[in-house]
Amino acid sequence: MSFPRMIRVRQKFDARRIADVPAEVAAQLATLKLGNKVKPGQTVAITAGSRGIAHIGQIIRTAVDHVKSLGGVPFIVPAMGSHGGGTAEGQVQILEHYGITPEKMGCELRASMETIIVDRTAQGIPVHFDKHASQADHVLIVGRIKPHTGFVGDVESGLHKMMLIGLGKHEGAKIYHRAIADYSFMEIITAVGESVIQKCRVVGGIGIVENAYDETALIEAVPPEKFLERETQLLKLAIQWLPRLPFPYCDLLIVDKMGKNISGTGMDTNVIGRKYNDHAATDRDTVRCKRIFVRGLTHETHGNATGIGIAEFINQRTADAIDRKITAINCITGLHPTAAMIPIAFDTDREVVTNALHTCGLVEPPNSKVIQIPNTLHLAEVLVSEAYLPQFAERTDLEQLSEPEAMAFDARGDLSDVIAGH
Repeated sequence: MSFPRMIRVRQKFDARRIADVPAEVAAQLATLKLGNKVKPGQTVAITAGSRGIAHIGQIIRTAVDHVKSLGGVPFIVPAMGSHGGGTAEGQVQILEHYGITPEKMGCELRASMETIIVDRTAQGIPVHFDKHASQADHVLIVGRIKPHTGFVGDVESGLHKMMLIGLGKHEGAKIYHRAIADYSFMEIITAVGESVIQKCRVVGGIGIVENAYDETALIEAVPPEKFLERETQLLKLAIQWLPRLPFPYCDLLIVDKMGKNISGTGMDTNVIGRKYNDHAATDRDTVRCKRIFVRGLTHETHGNATGIGIAEFINQRTADAIDRKITAINCITGLHPTAAMIPIAFDTDREVVTNALHTCGLVEPPNSKVIQIPNTLHLAEVLVSEAYLPQFAERTDLEQLSEPEAMAFDARGDLSDVIAGH
């Protein structure tokens, strides 16, 4: 079969970034005047999540040092729902891969999946909270603010989600996701968030917003009484700065790697356009990918292939890398079992592309619109097929880096990654 020829292009996104992350964290924390609340000898639990947040080690270490400067006793709590296989050991391992260890952070790391119920909302929902964090004198919430991959609201993924899902652990994550069947996402977010702030001695938050290059663009310390107001405003910025595919339609999207460090669903559905339906774009999506082929899992995801069911095709090495138990726990907890379904697998990438293009309708394979990306977090440099060439002239945000070239299958029949190492 003849394949489409591919062109390397570079996208130009808003590149604002913070040059000195620790200095900005320290300056922002100073605005909270935590010394008025944190007394010498008091403990402060600092949350650490499971997403691949840029500079997360530096951000948390600076928060630890700030608490120490007040005479407080900081410790770190993994806040990642059911990730890491729903075990404390698994969650500690995830943090180790981000460089978050007691030695590097200069404080204890207290991990447990045990929670206590601190309250019940007006809807009767039990509010679960991490046992270790519940025993602290104060809690500092650290989280990246960005659009959620499945839910839509004024608040999506950020400080509130860390309080609910992150610190709610496996039990909290299960009950809140189940509650979404009866109540709106915002009803649950606001009710549980208010309860946690009131009952669990939340002293403040560090909101992080990244640019489209996976760099820290904004850091803001937020007092607990302004969590809802500021997170709503920061989410708008996060949506504006989100990386995007170079074109809103493709016959085949090839994703070099997916994983939990990239997105909650392995591939960000805000980018690939399947936020409301796993296998087809809806009228509410701005991107339409007819078929998706995932070529691999990231090392950092540890076999958690949540979101693999969103794709139609994978290769055999990706299928072999899936930890089905860990993936099932995460997807069932999130009430998204279809995200764990295994797509059609072929031994080589050539076989996958051949069969995938034959399911794209009347378009002949060489004329298909194909986009190949490293992952949904790194979209600055991608490959697009020759069929997009007529659209280049009207795009000032695209730089053509190569002439059309044959798809780069090696002797075994596998493609090269767009960017080596991603």
